[in-house]
Amino acid sequence: MKYLVKSIEDTRVLAEKFAKTLKKGDIVCLNGDLGAGKTTFTQYVFSFLGVKEYVNSPTFSILKTYIGNHNIKLNHFDTYRISDEEAIEAGFDEVLDDKDSITFIEWGENISSLLPSKRINIDIKIIDENTREIEINK
Repeated sequence: MKYLVKSIEDTRVLAEKFAKTLKKGDIVCLNGDLGAGKTTFTQYVFSFLGVKEYVNSPTFSILKTYIGNHNIKLNHFDTYRISDEEAIEAGFDEVLDDKDSITFIEWGENISSLLPSKRINIDIKIIDENTREIEINK
């Protein structure tokens, strides 16, 4: 399904609606150019799911884990700078096998050979400074 969001508030509303559909074991891959809004979308989803701390892109740490409502574990990967082998070394495969958590992966296309076929893909395209096209494929 494609959505046209014209403001940060539109993005927040869409992220909250999306968050309501998530369940343990879900893997969400976010793709889009630098500055498209992958981390912003993740921040809003995680906030709705109960994360109280600031969520930022784990570009250098590769993986950050947060705890949301009902003690659900929320994993946030950024694979912009890593290869498949480095992802495995970082514990990527173990995290994907965790059916009690929800995992968000920015730049999932960079490690597509490691990703399960059962995942949610979110593609974010920049239309202009404030407008994004967000396509969610479950």
